[in-house]
Amino acid sequence: MQGVQIFGVKNSQATRAAERFFKERRVTIQMVDLKQRALAAGEIRRFVEKFGWDALLDRDGKAYTDAGLKYLKVSEADLLARIEKEPLLLRLPLVRGANGLSVGKDEEAWKAMASAK
Repeated sequence: MQGVQIFGVKNSQATRAAERFFKERRVTIQMVDLKQRALAAGEIRRFVEKFGWDALLDRDGKAYTDAGLKYLKVSEADLLARIEKEPLLLRLPLVRGANGLSVGKDEEAWKAMASAK
């Protein structure tokens, strides 16, 4: 069985839920704590291409409001730079596995990843 890569932060309830989900199914996990290591721009683009910025950004989150992004129009390059500094701008966790990607708590996508051989 292939493993999954979870991008998130340790104190995120959704990130912990993803870890628990895959551990219960004995799926190998590579956890990337975005507070310790920033998400590469290429990795972010992979998620953006599949889901778009609207699905990726946590527009209801405190980090998004505190950054003033509700009122600013920023370029994609500026947005990428902001995400590298503040991963909580994203809907976490981001999960990659078995040729699939998911954003946020998406148990249907996780089931597909867990069952892929």
